[in-house]
Amino acid sequence: MTGTARLAIDIGGTFTDLALEVGGRLVTAKVLTTPAEPERGVLAGVHRILAEAALAPAAIGLVIHGTTLATNAIIERKGARTALVTTEGFRDVLAIGNESRYDQYELDIVLPEPLVPRHLRYTVPERLDRAGRVLRPLDEDAVAALAPRLAADGVGSLAIGFLHSFVNPAHEQRARAILAPLLPDVPISLSAEVSPEMREWERFSTAAANAYIQPLMARYLALLAEALRGLGVSAPMFLMLSGGGLASLETALRFPVRLVESGPAGGAIFAADLAAAAGLARVLSFDMGGTTAKICLIDAARPKTARSFEVARIGRFKKGSGLPLRIPVIEMVEIGAGGGSLARVDGLGRIAVGPDSAGADPGPACYGRGGAQPTVTDANLALGRYDPDHFAGGRLVLDTAAAERALAPIGAALGLDAAMAALGVVEMVDETMANAARVHAAESGATLAGRTLIAFGGGGPVHACRLAERLGIDRIRIPEGAGVGSAIGFLRAPVAYEVVRSLYQRLARFEPDAVNALFADMAREAGGIVAAAAPGAAASERRIAYMRYVGQGHEIPVPLPVRALTAADAGVIRTAYDAQYAAFYDRPVPGSDIEMLSFALTLAVPAPPAAPAPPDAPARAAHAQARRLVRETESGRVHEWAVHDRAALPPGAHLSGPAIITEAATSTLVGPAWRARIGAGGAIELWRERP
Repeated sequence: MTGTARLAIDIGGTFTDLALEVGGRLVTAKVLTTPAEPERGVLAGVHRILAEAALAPAAIGLVIHGTTLATNAIIERKGARTALVTTEGFRDVLAIGNESRYDQYELDIVLPEPLVPRHLRYTVPERLDRAGRVLRPLDEDAVAALAPRLAADGVGSLAIGFLHSFVNPAHEQRARAILAPLLPDVPISLSAEVSPEMREWERFSTAAANAYIQPLMARYLALLAEALRGLGVSAPMFLMLSGGGLASLETALRFPVRLVESGPAGGAIFAADLAAAAGLARVLSFDMGGTTAKICLIDAARPKTARSFEVARIGRFKKGSGLPLRIPVIEMVEIGAGGGSLARVDGLGRIAVGPDSAGADPGPACYGRGGAQPTVTDANLALGRYDPDHFAGGRLVLDTAAAERALAPIGAALGLDAAMAALGVVEMVDETMANAARVHAAESGATLAGRTLIAFGGGGPVHACRLAERLGIDRIRIPEGAGVGSAIGFLRAPVAYEVVRSLYQRLARFEPDAVNALFADMAREAGGIVAAAAPGAAASERRIAYMRYVGQGHEIPVPLPVRALTAADAGVIRTAYDAQYAAFYDRPVPGSDIEMLSFALTLAVPAPPAAPAPPDAPARAAHAQARRLVRETESGRVHEWAVHDRAALPPGAHLSGPAIITEAATSTLVGPAWRARIGAGGAIELWRERP
């Protein structure tokens, strides 16, 4: 019999974060990730957090987990040896893509290599038309003949993707039925199940990615579940999905590609929950961890979502330079700019930071674990932003001399001392993150002025003021538990699942019966998955159509009524489309016919709401516990900053920058032009005083 405590675990590239919620109390912990055996780091964190909470393992009633393991396996090409079986004549779809170039003027352009090399891409005779009618029956003998070839090639996982299978999956299903008993140890992913949408390149690529990481994720999740059981934790495990919902372990094992952005999704959910509680209509979420920084726009307490994503981009900030994945995701920009990001001087004599990282092993030079290359954490330490004896709650003593030695080559290359080299590193990483935010806002048709920056992650509060200054933002919130924000976000996420299917419709010839039948089938699929994770719970439903004017190349999402549609609803849908189109592109195009390409249905069981914040406490002056010499980034001068212990600051406490507010999992820098106060709910609220 399990207890009532809820445990969230977020494995990042550098740190593993944990959050435990029990009886209205929140306990957090941060431990170093163990890349070779991630479950070891998890167990160390679980031991620590249970000890801090004074709980037995049996008190845990639910485990929620997110991890970067799937993402890293794709980026680092450490997945299974994967093969693709496809329609005869379409062997090279993964390599050809859509023939676009992410840089039109680069003569020596490098395109991402498919996860499945050409010699492991096989074809069989079969063909469906765009309506799913059989033009050429599946050659079952040819399918069976592939089994010995696949075995001889040492294939560890298989993707099957046939042309137009998103309309009629019969051939893919039959091919799996033939091959599964002949290859009993090889998991098989069908494109019609993983990503049942038109556009074969994206569909095949997503199915290949799912197959590529499936054996790795299955092994890891089995080891983690076994390790937790050995510890005495018998609670069910839910997995955080890239789209912002929770799903059962079984669903995650079938579709591990949906875990690719699970950690960042938790951070976006965390920021959205905070925005709702504080009544903030326009927010910029800023999550900076040890390996990456994630930036997300949140309006009306809802993060923007998308149904496509690129992983392992070759060109920084360049769409089309990565492998396409057609999955529901929270839309954000993710860049290699974390505390462990490596700094160097490039061929043009400029300081460059990331995207490569020191990770947890060996980690930054100041960790004393064998790292010798300079990182953002080393630069922050050299500038005086961290107390070397109390980093990570005092569990990790930092070596300032090692950080300065690592930074010395950068300084030598530019004629600077180590301290000024550190200043250059943090200024460069701050501008990199600011530029990513500007690009993301421009691509989303949004503005940044007037937004509140919600900063979290181990590095977010350290860089928040400087990032806000570069973006023209005047207000910042640093929530309680900011250092483990994504893990807390897991506790705020709903049990939810989104199903997307393609069905071509013209509004001028709208067929409501076909759409209603499609939604009924989608509701059955989503309902089965949600019911398995939250049996007996009432779920809300949301429907969306992806639509465009006839002749256009891309669609926009349009909400649909959650009910049986009729022919008269064509006008209702047209009005909704015109409104959405005008929101994106200023005005609709009268008289043009509209086509519907895909439909999405989401079922969600809301998470328990967070307790409302108490009323603001009376203002009182905060008194510093210490002072520390810190080099300012803007002026470069060194002077004393006040140091405050966050645990000692009561609600209502006010202070002026420059100051540092320390806590176990992070530190908040209050810049010279900033003021701060502790809100009634425990968040640090910062605002900028402009001259």
